[in-house]
Amino acid sequence: MNKKKILICDDDEGILDMLELILEDTGHQIIAEKDSLKVKTILEDQNPDLIVLDLWMPVLSGDQVLRSLRAKEATKNLPVIVISASRDGQEIAFDAGATDFYSKAFQS
Repeated sequence: MNKKKILICDDDEGILDMLELILEDTGHQIIAEKDSLKVKTILEDQNPDLIVLDLWMPVLSGDQVLRSLRAKEATKNLPVIVISASRDGQEIAFDAGATDFYSKAFQS
């Protein structure tokens, strides 16, 4: 049985490590990446089943990455969960074509 692949892209190494640890326990293969510019290459090489994408990243933001995915036939229906600590992150994420959105409000 092939494990489903989840690509996590977040420029915060602490968040990336935490999500990787949590999701590895679900039996999925995790691809962790800090650089949003590498998402396109990873998609071509690894063909993930799901992307967990930070909204605010340097150089290429999550909504820019997501808009480019939605513009391509091969990735227009790929599930993408956007995460952000931004108050208006949910609206931005869904406007860009996110499948779902989760707030980075991890502190209690």
